[in-house]
Amino acid sequence: MELKPLKDQREDYFGDTHTASSPENPLRPDAFSIPNEVKIQKIQDHFRAIMETLGLDLTDDSLRGTPLRVAEMMVNELFAGLDPANMPTLSTFENKYKYGEMLVEKNIVVYSTCEHHFLPIVGRAHIGYISAGTVIGLSKMNRIVDYYARRPQVQERMTKQIVRTLQHALGTPDVACVIDAKHLCVNSRGIRDIDSSTVTAEYGGRFQQEAVKKEFLDLIGLNTQFGV
Repeated sequence: MELKPLKDQREDYFGDTHTASSPENPLRPDAFSIPNEVKIQKIQDHFRAIMETLGLDLTDDSLRGTPLRVAEMMVNELFAGLDPANMPTLSTFENKYKYGEMLVEKNIVVYSTCEHHFLPIVGRAHIGYISAGTVIGLSKMNRIVDYYARRPQVQERMTKQIVRTLQHALGTPDVACVIDAKHLCVNSRGIRDIDSSTVTAEYGGRFQQEAVKKEFLDLIGLNTQFGV
């Protein structure tokens, strides 16, 4: 396939804007038609070609294993959340203690990857819900955040995915999520603003009421510490 000139290619994509083109992660229908071992081999070959194109000497002891390390990291770690088979089991329980107030799990670590530049997104997620008769194990909220973070991602989409999944598991619309994160595509390249962070929020059900929203925001006390 003949490639367009770089100038024309740049006009075809979003550039530095962080606009999500789809409410779901854009995957091809055949995304899981080959086993992970084959994916690792293919990525290893392609990444070796990238390194060679950059002029790196892959006979050097420090670089010899890098293509395989990167390939295994992508498939088994950074992007493991692309595979629905890795969706965590969401154990829920009857709210026997009749707890009727807001429950908040805050400062959940977020490690993700910007799908526009494939650079890290690092921050914290804060989740709240009001039980409609069902509660969920606290660690399950951390696992849901981790699952949706482990993929090439857009922060706005990830925030909505977390809320939608917990609404379904808990059987209530009363779920909220706020994420405050640094995007290395902003911090380490382009404008190189090392101090800025991006905040996204999704409020469902009663969390759209101003008093409930304020209580949630007061409880999380958004003052993110990025030393993670």
